[in-house]
Amino acid sequence: MKTLLSLALSGTMLLGSGPAAEAQTKATSPYHTRFAVDGPVVLGLGAVSAFGLYRVQQKSGRTDAELAALRKEDVPAFDRFSAGWYSEGYQTAGDLLCYPTLAIAPGLLALNDNVRARYGQVLGLYLETLLATDAIFTTTVGNVYRNRPYLYGPEGGGGRSGAIATNSFFAGHTAHTATATFFAAKVLHDFNPGYEGEGLVWGAAAVVPAAVAYTRIKAGKHFLSDNIVGYVVGTTMGIVVPQLHKEAGRAGVSFMPLQGVNVNGYAYSGFSLSKQL
Repeated sequence: MKTLLSLALSGTMLLGSGPAAEAQTKATSPYHTRFAVDGPVVLGLGAVSAFGLYRVQQKSGRTDAELAALRKEDVPAFDRFSAGWYSEGYQTAGDLLCYPTLAIAPGLLALNDNVRARYGQVLGLYLETLLATDAIFTTTVGNVYRNRPYLYGPEGGGGRSGAIATNSFFAGHTAHTATATFFAAKVLHDFNPGYEGEGLVWGAAAVVPAAVAYTRIKAGKHFLSDNIVGYVVGTTMGIVVPQLHKEAGRAGVSFMPLQGVNVNGYAYSGFSLSKQL
């Protein structure tokens, strides 16, 4: 939790440092960021992520009786083909694809002169985008119980009865990877409209998270539907969050985290996306 809050604070510093920095950024950047607006958003997203992580940690695993009662026939037909799959090798492969990509994707943007001139702003925007994905992911996983595919087979070791065994929905590795790659492709496009080789960049942005999704299915960590949802969430955040910050057509648009308690006493968290008509 301390790490998340530290990252959120760093993001607020990168997104703006007063009127002088804002004016300088507006001169050449396609994006508009303001400390007074984006700072609270970053901190709010960090808080939602932390609350979602807390909910994840409060989950309980399946009992031996519940594990013995699991049947592949109970899995929806769309996902049933991977029920029972398990592979530590593919799990490692997925980790090696996902985690480095989170650093490599924004790192590659620094190779472009136009982006590098406003790299602090871009990094702050990247953190905000990642936190948006993470807030949705942790909130969902913290409140949804879905058995991982490997529980329908004999493997998994001590992880079969652990709380993470019910974290199948949705695929976080896929979501975060898609956020990173599509964010990089989107930012490169916005700084350099119509540049040579753009199609290859968007193609790579699509292929990498798809490869991560494949490893997560083969590893028995997520069903196909979990990965589809993760891919869609990650892609959406990677494109929409930068788009909401674009100078052109940004009037009246807001994206804010929400938290509270409903009339029945249950806590909730989510986001408000609005546009003035």
